[in-house]
Amino acid sequence: MLRMMWMSMLLEALPAISCGAVVGVALGLTGGGGSIFAVPLLIYVLDVAPADAVAVSLVAVATTAFVGATQCLRHKLVVWQPTLLFVLGGVLGAPAGSSMARQAEPIWLIVGFALLAIIVGALMLRASFTHPGQASAVRAQPYGAGAGPICTLAPDGQLRFSAPCATVLALIGVGTGFLAGLLGVGGGFLIVPALVFVTRMGVHRAVATSLLIISVIGFAGATGAIWQGHIEWGVLAPFAVGGAVMMIVMRSLATRLAGPILQRTFAGSIIVVGAAMLLESFL
Repeated sequence: MLRMMWMSMLLEALPAISCGAVVGVALGLTGGGGSIFAVPLLIYVLDVAPADAVAVSLVAVATTAFVGATQCLRHKLVVWQPTLLFVLGGVLGAPAGSSMARQAEPIWLIVGFALLAIIVGALMLRASFTHPGQASAVRAQPYGAGAGPICTLAPDGQLRFSAPCATVLALIGVGTGFLAGLLGVGGGFLIVPALVFVTRMGVHRAVATSLLIISVIGFAGATGAIWQGHIEWGVLAPFAVGGAVMMIVMRSLATRLAGPILQRTFAGSIIVVGAAMLLESFL
């Protein structure tokens, strides 16, 4: 009898576990895109209301990202200075976005999410072809005086702080946090290209840093929804379990894959998802 009960519970949870596994694959390989898949899966597969899907996505993606971040910390891939600035800005921006999401019409949340996915995916796809070397290195790519990005990189891959560098990273963090709260995006598909563009760090190091940032910003953005009781725990628990398991598996594979391949796969996937959501909204 007990065995039959457990089997029944597992079968009921299987769709949520499977959807969470998709998020774990995306986050584990690319450091972002988990929420790009999480929100549509929650809405269209698991039948969660758009506003509630935002809250569930934030917690599930943050939990999955935290599992991956702990692995990256052991391998010393995380760059701490941008992590702190992104988190500071994200924690300030996420509650404002979350508050706005509760007041917005569900259809406009879906449309905004879809458009953002298409735009970011197109920019990342373009960058993977125009600057393929930028996506390849695990270590940072140093630049000479007058030729470098906003943030100056040391040979060990950590940043040399300056006021312009700190300001830019903090502002991007605020914007990422706001979008996280508004659209349920963990922000990885914004954080990874931003880190690569602003600092020219390699994609694998950017992915590792992104995972830690996502986990903190995601939990910050979801605090209001948790406090107000807008979390569907019956969906969240198996969803997060599926994501965490696949995160562990994918992080063991990520460093064996070339950066440009990861970037193009990621970009193409989020463009397809965004386009499908946009079409669904107007059909």
